[in-house]
Amino acid sequence: MSKSAENPFAAFAAFDPTKLFSELKLPGIDPTSLAATQQKNLEAITAANKRALEGYQAVAKRQAEIFQEAAAEVASLVKGGVSPSMPDPNAAKLAMEKAMANLRELAEMMSKTNSEAFELINQRMNENLEEFRKAFAQPKK
Repeated sequence: MSKSAENPFAAFAAFDPTKLFSELKLPGIDPTSLAATQQKNLEAITAANKRALEGYQAVAKRQAEIFQEAAAEVASLVKGGVSPSMPDPNAAKLAMEKAMANLRELAEMMSKTNSEAFELINQRMNENLEEFRKAFAQPKK
């Protein structure tokens, strides 16, 4: 298997924004600082993606745990001789409450993950705005 098939992002690893921006000849623009800004942007996106991946992995792990717990409960009910023709009147209510609690937990995990990833991007956006303001600030007289 070729390296590009193993890692579809391998081409990006060799990308050097400093070289690209140093070749630009734009008056009043410092290519080094522009390259550094873009590097910070890429780092922020990478950190946000890493945080999102970690969070989604935790959600998937928790979903598997919930499934295993449910399967174990069903197995214990079957072993205990619970008959479907004579169900426990509270069983449906308890099952629904547990399912809702599990869904709430998973939704909160996803919300937290998304918020943390967004906050990393939002922080970088604010830094970009501040850098932009400083770069184009009027000189004081």
